[in-house]
Amino acid sequence: MPRLNVEVPRKTFGYLLLVFLAASFVGYIFAAGNPGAAFDAVKKLAEQIGPLSDSSFENFLKIFTNNSMVALFMLLSGLFFGLGPWLIMAFNGFMVGLVVRAVQESGELSFPQIILGLVPHGIIEIPAIALAGVSGIVWYREIIKGEGETGERFKRGAVKALKLFALSVLLLLVAAVVEAYVTPRVAGVG
Repeated sequence: MPRLNVEVPRKTFGYLLLVFLAASFVGYIFAAGNPGAAFDAVKKLAEQIGPLSDSSFENFLKIFTNNSMVALFMLLSGLFFGLGPWLIMAFNGFMVGLVVRAVQESGELSFPQIILGLVPHGIIEIPAIALAGVSGIVWYREIIKGEGETGERFKRGAVKALKLFALSVLLLLVAAVVEAYVTPRVAGVG
């Protein structure tokens, strides 16, 4: 089995996860104080995502494709002064908190069902998205702070970034399987 042989900057990775968690809390609190705005945001989000299919495989493909596109955007956004991943993690965290509170307020699912609907795949998916962000930041840092000519730094950064990105996509594949096949059964919504 091929080895990626790349180091993950743990501080950056950890801080991205903290940004997500803090923003989730802020989104939850915002939704508690602004339930109308939260419901409107969730409604728009649901319209953008579209309905789930009766086919777990179709849901798997949709989830994996969507999350892979987010990961690619995280990678590329890291090239913008290393800031993009931080903003995307904050936005996604805020939206998760908002959705959790809005769903909780709707009474459609119990709080344990909401948690069980998020945790099984979320413990894989959220770090995978953060890892994609780290890949972009690593690329940017290598271009700016690396040794050698600009072209060499760009290529070296791209190789490091793509290795991290590949690991991210692999984790997203696993998360999509869990989200499409396991989460609905565990949460009692499938």
